[in-house]
Amino acid sequence: MTTRIPIIPTVIVAGAIAVMIALGFWQLSRMGEKEALIAQAEQNLRMSSEARYPLDGTGVDAVLYRRTTIDCAEVLSVTPRAGTNDRGGKGWAQRASCKLGGSDAVIDVDIGWSLRPEPAEWQGGEVRGTIAPGGRVVSASGLAGLEPLASPDPRALPNNHLAYAGQWFFFALTALAIYILALRRRAGAGGTRAKED
Repeated sequence: MTTRIPIIPTVIVAGAIAVMIALGFWQLSRMGEKEALIAQAEQNLRMSSEARYPLDGTGVDAVLYRRTTIDCAEVLSVTPRAGTNDRGGKGWAQRASCKLGGSDAVIDVDIGWSLRPEPAEWQGGEVRGTIAPGGRVVSASGLAGLEPLASPDPRALPNNHLAYAGQWFFFALTALAIYILALRRRAGAGGTRAKED
């Protein structure tokens, strides 16, 4: 007597495995995109000329790690976040939310480093720095009496898409193995019941 494979559970498991495999291949494609982004960022870091900050918010990836100068016309807030100074010390990066002069654009500006988490007092003004991921500008010097922050480094960008792809493929293989074991167990249970009858 043969045991029939259940159709609906099989379709569900096959669909889940197909999605996991697709996610694995998507992560592999993202790996190539991230490698290109890191290469572009390293090239930008070597450029000596300044880039104009993209006020419309588009095109930030093209100028990542380029030097720029902005005018913080109005400081909306200052928020401390975990950060590292230019000597590798751990503490607080003071991040100001700035409204740019001559524009309605609001961007984040890391104005400097402090050992204490209290927000710094800063009135705004001209900032020379580097365009970092997320579109924020990291000041090249410490402002408002703060110490300079570590310069943004494109080598710190994570490119762990290969590991994520491996995880998705492993999940798909695990789901397949578990389902095969479940089918074998079901077939064994069916054979036992048949003998008892």
